[in-house]
Order: sequence, then C-alpha cells, then structure tokens
Amino acid sequence: MTKHVARKRFGQNFLVAPDIIAGIIAAIAPFPGDNLVEIGPGLGALTGPLLEKLGRLQVVEIDRDLIATLRRNFPPERLTIHEGDALRFDFAGLGAGLRVVGNLPYNISTPLLFHLAQYALQVRDMHFMLQKEVVDRMVASPGGGEYGRLSVMLQYRFEMERLFPVPALAFDPAPKVDSAIVRMIPRPTESLLAQDEDLFARVVLAAFGQRRKMLRNTLGKLIGAADLAALDIAPTARAEELATAEFVKIANFINAQANSAVTGA
Repeated sequence: MTKHVARKRFGQNFLVAPDIIAGIIAAIAPFPGDNLVEIGPGLGALTGPLLEKLGRLQVVEIDRDLIATLRRNFPPERLTIHEGDALRFDFAGLGAGLRVVGNLPYNISTPLLFHLAQYALQVRDMHFMLQKEVVDRMVASPGGGEYGRLSVMLQYRFEMERLFPVPALAFDPAPKVDSAIVRMIPRPTESLLAQDEDLFARVVLAAFGQRRKMLRNTLGKLIGAADLAALDIAPTARAEELATAEFVKIANFINAQANSAVTGA
C-alpha cells in the first residue's frame, strides 16, 4: 500500500508517538456513549484508540485519500465520516453534549477556534493539539505580549487549561515548531455577561487592531476618554493591559448608551 504523502495545503503532520497518543486519550477520558467528534483524523492515530473506548465516533476530514483509508480501516457502523472543511462545518447538527477533539492544522487553527466558539452552548468540552505558540496565546494573562484578541475572546467563553507539551519529533513529517495540548470547557451561561456579544467582539477587535496605541485612540470611535475613566479604565492604557471583564464593561456601557439614545431616556 502506498504511503500517504502529507499535503502542505491541508497543514498535515501526522501524530506517530505512542506515548503522546496515550497521554491525549487519557486527558480526553472518552466513555461509551459520549457524543464525540474528531476534527482532522488523518491516518487514525487517535481515531483507533478513541474507538476502543467508544461505541461510535464521528470525524470531519477534508482529504479524500485519507477518507478512503479511514473507510478501509474502520467499519461504517462505528465511524461516521463527514467529508468537508471543518471551517465551514455546521457542528450544531451533531447534537448536545458534544465533545470535540483533534490535532488542528496549524494553518487554520485560529479561524477554526473562532468558528468552534460559536457552538459553545452545545459543547461539553474540547481537547486540541495546537502549535505551542497558539496555546500560549489562548491561555495568556493580561500584561504580556502573548495576550491578545484570541486570549480575550476564548477566555470569555471557555475555561482554558494547557495540559502538556508535544515535541515536533512526535509527528511525521516533523513540523518546525513544538505543539501543546489544551483543554477548553465552556463557561456557564450565567457567567457570560456581555449584553451584546457582537458589540463585545467589535470592541476587542478595535482595541487590539493597533495594540501599541492607547485605548483613547483605538476605541475613540466607540467610547470617549472621559467615559473610559468613569469606568475606572485608564484611557492611556493599551489593550493588553485589560482583563476580559473590563472589555465586557466597556461593551456594556456602549450598549447602554446606544439603547438610551434610541429610547430617548
């Protein structure tokens, strides 16, 4: 059988280290009956061990050659294959209590994380292997260079935990960077305090759009310096200095002002 050649356009690097595979399966802790979907199963390094623990598994894969391999190796009554791009896949159709796992391609990891965040209300947890630098940004705290839009938007909706590193040599072909495993658990609905989440997202995007500039400049079209000061947020601060809750506070203030203008209150 011809060996599958990793395709750069799909960001393919196949996990081959047995100890790392075992560690990921232990972290996921799959249980029979779990509603679990794997993104980018590749050659099935995680798929096989997951199926040993589960009755059935769903996967999302874009590469037709890999799909053919998966169909040869796993029975259709146990493995449901959704052919297509995970960036455009509607995870809402997979039901509630969804557990999402995967070795996410480096080249689409950030947009894919934003796409998956849309389905947080029906997700139980997510476990991903990502480029270490991406995981560092996901779990970063305010005040550092790694803290940015990705940090704020994901930490608003998820509890984040970096689990363990994965060296480049655990893959074939080996990427030029190390990876890490991250666990994401949706936060309770009652803790999501942004009154208008689209507005919250716009505030965060504007603030980090020119991250070296002060908030009075980056957010000047949305909120005045005096109003920032009234919220106990320094107009001279930069986006990386604000915690997620402070971005929520700004967005809710702008939302309240807009509603008052509409009602004439």
